Amino acid sequence: MTEATMSMLTPVNRMLLVYNSRDMAHRDPRFLDQAPIHVRAGDGGNGKVNFRREKFVSLGGPDGGDGGQGGSVYLVANPTLNTLVKFQRNRRFQAGSGRPGGSSHKTGRNAADLEISVPLGTVVRNAATKDILGDLVDSGHRLLVAQGGRGGRGNARFKTSSNKAPRIADKGELGEDRDIILELRLIADVGIVGVPNAGKSTFLSAVSAARPKIASYPFTTLIPNLGVADLGDYNTLVLADIPGLIEGAHTGAGLGFEFLRHVQRTRVLIHILDGLSDNPLSDFSQTMSELKHFDDNLADKPQVIALNKVDLPEVDAKFHDMRAECERLGYELYRVSAIKGQGLRELLGIAFQLLSIAPPSLPFDEIPIYRPAPDDEAFEVTREMDGSFRIKGNKIERAAQMTYWEYEDAVIRFQRTIEALGVHRALRHHGVKDGDTVRIGDHELEWTE
Repeated sequence: MTEATMSMLTPVNRMLLVYNSRDMAHRDPRFLDQAPIHVRAGDGGNGKVNFRREKFVSLGGPDGGDGGQGGSVYLVANPTLNTLVKFQRNRRFQAGSGRPGGSSHKTGRNAADLEISVPLGTVVRNAATKDILGDLVDSGHRLLVAQGGRGGRGNARFKTSSNKAPRIADKGELGEDRDIILELRLIADVGIVGVPNAGKSTFLSAVSAARPKIASYPFTTLIPNLGVADLGDYNTLVLADIPGLIEGAHTGAGLGFEFLRHVQRTRVLIHILDGLSDNPLSDFSQTMSELKHFDDNLADKPQVIALNKVDLPEVDAKFHDMRAECERLGYELYRVSAIKGQGLRELLGIAFQLLSIAPPSLPFDEIPIYRPAPDDEAFEVTREMDGSFRIKGNKIERAAQMTYWEYEDAVIRFQRTIEALGVHRALRHHGVKDGDTVRIGDHELEWTE
């Protein structure tokens, strides 16, 4: 008797089910710019164990068909969406599973892929590692976020010259199951930045059809607003009014960095200075510092600076001194009054000129993380608190999940697989004894010498 048959892992009729739950923070329903969701691809259909049974046909042989492919989950960029609010209540998405194989070599039906629409500008991250999985910036762009499981093989696939009646098949492979984070980063040509109450929303409403909330107190704008300015001759600018930034915004102060990410998408900045501030240039320096601390590239974007509220005599009186100081810093200062409509067309024209020479907007990216490809056959044996053994590894867990434990041939095949991988040798090295429990994935097995 061989060693492979002497030492056995016997299946126990008990499954280990693990459920994950997550408490989600409440978000403003008007503009949801970050959403954690759970996606699960469909499982593959089970292969069929079947033999041809037909009158006057002796020894018909195995004719079990393969299972169908499980549906995959895709994110699709949809230009008609501008918020992630649909994910505020519905956070779990699952594709359909493949159908099992049938007799007479019938292959099970493949499940349809699940497509989830998201707004343009959605960055997708792996919730566990925070790595970026993709950046959906083009209409119709599809991103695979969960791969459907492959269908199991029917027993017709296992027929050989030495085994013409195999009672063995594969169960369908489980679909990928993962948590991801969706981050919406507005796609706009020009970002309007400045300290709270500088007049950014008034500026946007004066040059476009956007109607953001406007009031005489700070932090009126709680959500980014988009507007389209018509410059004539079929030229337009898409502008984003970014909520006001205060000192420490890059660490989360005030409205925090929740909205700093939206500046990253823009190619040109219009920097609005509050003419009624005690020191508008100090405000400018503070905002630039916050942009630079959040992302070094933000402070280097082409920008045009405007002193707002020059319709007031006390603001107009200090314009010339401020312009000289800005020129010393390497910037040119323009005078505007958003509420009176003064200087707005000229300012937009300058921004349009800067846009024509600004670098093209690229998909959001970070320094790539290169990791070695995982060894599919690698596994790890650990001792659990109750004295049982836990085996972790891609191939070994997949083999256990796809095994038909009710068929002896399938169990023997599993024994050969784990023996070839070196699992038996590793368990003995860790001191396994008769009667010990060994867990592989969701399955419990009993060790027998």
